[in-house]
Amino acid sequence: MAVLVTGGAGYIGSHTAVVLHEAGRDVVVLDDLSNSSPAAVDALRALTRPDLPFVEADAADVDAVGRAIADHGVDEVVHFAAFKSVSGSIADPDGYHRNNVGSTVGVVEAMRHNGVSRMVFSSSCTVYGEPTDLPVTEDSPISASNPYGATKVACEELLAAEAEAGGLDVLLLRYFNPVGAHASGDLGEDPRGTPDNLVPYLMQVAVGRRESLSVFGDDYDTPDGSAIRDYIHVVDLAEGHLAALDELAADRGSRGCTAVNLGTGTGYSVLDVLAAAGRVIGRPVPHQVVGRRDGDIQRIW
Repeated sequence: MAVLVTGGAGYIGSHTAVVLHEAGRDVVVLDDLSNSSPAAVDALRALTRPDLPFVEADAADVDAVGRAIADHGVDEVVHFAAFKSVSGSIADPDGYHRNNVGSTVGVVEAMRHNGVSRMVFSSSCTVYGEPTDLPVTEDSPISASNPYGATKVACEELLAAEAEAGGLDVLLLRYFNPVGAHASGDLGEDPRGTPDNLVPYLMQVAVGRRESLSVFGDDYDTPDGSAIRDYIHVVDLAEGHLAALDELAADRGSRGCTAVNLGTGTGYSVLDVLAAAGRVIGRPVPHQVVGRRDGDIQRIW
């Protein structure tokens, strides 16, 4: 089977591409490199095959996505391509909606034109907003608290409508906070600019690329006052996408649209993570507490 991985040069997409290749899938990567680099593609090819097909294109470009599907005999899609920063979405909500929803519309249209119906969609636990009950389940209320989460809700609604109309079989993977890197050390999370996520920020401080880390708030209603998140290793997350594709293939067009949470079920605070990192590197991680960050929730797992 050939699978198109949009956003496949990004953090989660690249790890998933490797896992899919190792499972025997013919992988085609499409990415516009807006938040990744050609070096990520080189690393992917080193870990998979030297001639791994790579298409540099915007996932919103229906023609480009359609050509990638047709040229490589694609029969299933994993759609990652999206902006993913909560703070970035607050600064540019219109841009986030245009990009995230627009890319999903483009991919769906290209799939429809080429008779491809199976999709695994990269959603997020941010669709739940600030949960009232923990742990969250797939039946927890949808209440996104920032524009990024709202784009994921909009995409989920679009995909559900397409599935209801009979055009798609979709698994929506609502995952929590991916962390970690490939065992080779050749793939990991190294975003352009200041990292929005805790672990890459922490690692840049640990190796001396930044002097210290900002902890956004210590006055949350949590045991140590810092925000709590559910952290899942990126390779476990990638294997979840493989399992989702296998599930869709086994259902043979009978699934429709289903949401699945993908996490560990356990939450850790920001200060917990800093303490663990300090134990690993043998010294405290330099940090300072600053005010809460707009759009952040206090705890979810």
